[in-house]
Amino acid sequence: MIEVTGLSYGPILQNISLTIPEKGVTGLVGPNGSGKTTLLRCMFGALKPSAGTVMVDGTPLQKMRPRQISQLMAVLSQEAIEPPAMTVAELVGLARTRRSEAAIAASLEKVGLKDRATTLLPELSGGERQRAMIARALAQDAPYLLLDEPTNHLDIYYQLELFELLRKRKDATAVVVHDLNLALQYCAHVHLLNHGKLVASGPPDQVLVPAVLEPIYQVRVQRSSHHLHFERKPE
Repeated sequence: MIEVTGLSYGPILQNISLTIPEKGVTGLVGPNGSGKTTLLRCMFGALKPSAGTVMVDGTPLQKMRPRQISQLMAVLSQEAIEPPAMTVAELVGLARTRRSEAAIAASLEKVGLKDRATTLLPELSGGERQRAMIARALAQDAPYLLLDEPTNHLDIYYQLELFELLRKRKDATAVVVHDLNLALQYCAHVHLLNHGKLVASGPPDQVLVPAVLEPIYQVRVQRSSHHLHFERKPE
């Protein structure tokens, strides 16, 4: 379990306390600028909180060495980098301490890129590159998978395929997701942030409801059993 207690990061995050269970998909949701990415980066040690603690399986994150963290957490961040001149399989292989062709092939197959293993990264489309980065995170085979907007550049088919894959994982996933319908359909638990504060936590069918969402997103919200519909409020 990842336990965040009293975490603050400058003015961006204020006194956040939440948990990421050892199994299932946990969504971090909220409007743009609510602090979701900053929170995720604090959870895997890319940012140092100004207050509070992050515990991973009972051990303080700040006492862990980078190798220990990488053994426990696989991360997909949003940072755009120029793709190096390596093949897709070589990229995915970077996630393994010891290169395993079987593990690389299995990860590529999960994201639909098995036939692109020998393709150079600069030759991929944006969506294919994103899927390659997801495959790299999967190949790390860590008990915690932390993903920041993993559906970026993915078409609808691969968005759904990705969340089906995450739901079937035996381990934990914490995912920053802006599509509330994906969160409603696939997450077992959600944490809703707004203006750097934790507004609500719980099962998505209890948190992602009009009474909670309308004042935060400033839109009208209608909800059926598994779908949210949004409309602009009249001027």
